[in-house]
Amino acid sequence: MSHNIQKKIAVINDFSGFGRCSITVSLPIISAMKIQCCPIPTAIFSNHTGFDSFYYNDYTDYMEKYIDEWKKLNLTFNGIYTGFLGSANQIEIVESFLNYFKNQNTTVVIDPVMGDYGKLYPTYTKELSQKMFHLVKYADILTPNLTEACILTNTPYKEDYTEDILYNMCETLSKHGPKKIVISGIHLGDDIGNYVFEHGREPIMLKVHKIGESRAGTGDVFASIISADAVNGNDFYSSVKKASSFITKCIDLTTKLNIPITDGVCFEEFLTQL
Repeated sequence: MSHNIQKKIAVINDFSGFGRCSITVSLPIISAMKIQCCPIPTAIFSNHTGFDSFYYNDYTDYMEKYIDEWKKLNLTFNGIYTGFLGSANQIEIVESFLNYFKNQNTTVVIDPVMGDYGKLYPTYTKELSQKMFHLVKYADILTPNLTEACILTNTPYKEDYTEDILYNMCETLSKHGPKKIVISGIHLGDDIGNYVFEHGREPIMLKVHKIGESRAGTGDVFASIISADAVNGNDFYSSVKKASSFITKCIDLTTKLNIPITDGVCFEEFLTQL
């Protein structure tokens, strides 16, 4: 009997038990959008690194044995979504996974989690960010924030790019593989912009009003919705608008409830709307 009757997305990301990010965000969101979510943990965290203290266990040494069992089951995936990768070895493991499991019916979403506000995250080196670029060629959809788009295109970072420069970044990246790109987290005064590019279409800047402070996990919410919508065959631009609107509602409620910044967004309240 086949294990491949339902739609499935393989999600390669870290697992944080508390703080609403990574796999613990993707599982409920992708499931709510009527797709089976199949996680591959890259690391285990008691709570994410934005807290003062956390327990951490690197999962690199176990990933290949974990994946080998999926090969024995002859699993196929309608989507593959990659997030945080903590080492060069993990990037190589993911590249091998993509080579094995990606086929003409698989939509690959690469979220190149590397940095924010113009800086690499502490776990990242220039060597590691260069290796991350190797995954770009596998992407059907790429979801960098502005910092990550700059890193991937060797563009000096600043917050106020013209749309022409953003278009050139997307054009450069699309030549290496992805035909759909959204550059998220662009600060536009009182708004946050997402620059949406799809090969063969007029690009657009989608804006939402900025509410409260930046919170952990919003990028994971965003990429999870984009991934599930892509597998469900929905229009890319509409999907970005949907994800942006969903996150805005979540942040608005979270702020009203006075939830600590570290605790992410209260997306659970709105899952039935996806």
